[in-house]
Amino acid sequence: MANNKTPDGRKPVAYLDQDFLNSPDARAIRLLAEYLEPLAVFRHQKIRDTVVFFGSARIRDDGPLAQYYQDARTLARMVTEWAAQFTDNGTHRFVVCSGGGPGIMEAANRGATDAGGKTIGLNIGLPFEQFPNPYITPGLTFEFHYFFMRKLWFAYLSKALIVFPGGFGTLDEMMEVLTLTQTQKLAKKVAIVLYGSSYWKEVVNFDALVRHGTISPEDLDLFRFADDPETAFGMLKEHLTTYLQPETPETPAISKSRNPLKPAGA
Repeated sequence: MANNKTPDGRKPVAYLDQDFLNSPDARAIRLLAEYLEPLAVFRHQKIRDTVVFFGSARIRDDGPLAQYYQDARTLARMVTEWAAQFTDNGTHRFVVCSGGGPGIMEAANRGATDAGGKTIGLNIGLPFEQFPNPYITPGLTFEFHYFFMRKLWFAYLSKALIVFPGGFGTLDEMMEVLTLTQTQKLAKKVAIVLYGSSYWKEVVNFDALVRHGTISPEDLDLFRFADDPETAFGMLKEHLTTYLQPETPETPAISKSRNPLKPAGA
């Protein structure tokens, strides 16, 4: 047990008591902190919305899948260069956001940095692979303990999501957003682009899900495929332009719920 007393020997107030703050009883406080700290930073830096990049931490710029790294870097640069024209009174639009680690995450942050824009990293402590990359804008690196709070911040400000090839983590994040979109739990329409059609069509048999009746045919319209940065950028630009007029709120609602006792729209 660490020395947890004030200089005069008294027990500290609860919000300075490290033993309490690190205890199971204070878990709710730690959860709330992982919500409030990013919220405060985004408001202070006037970041209105984001474009989120998902993808494997294992794809490097000199490995067998290096083309995906280069394409992610190029696409992030293109998005950031285009979005720069909408910066108004210090408010930043469509800021590139990644999971903050290596691989595709690094490529996205690196591309945004190439364009001279702000870029966000939502990092999480893991036993291996995950460490903040050096291309994140100073002050916009966040370290999460709870996966679900990190995923909340992926969804909270996002207007578009581009998913590069990845493993369990990428699949988890992609399916989370697809589910939120399918069930209309997002109070906005998020463009979802799966980059690398051959990879995704091999890894996830979406047509089989329709054939077995576990998703509806129209659910295949929730996402689109792209195989080069120019095509992906065209899809993103087309979608993001719909959010320019009128401007969206500074901190849009992440979800919407309806009272089952009231009719829709009430």
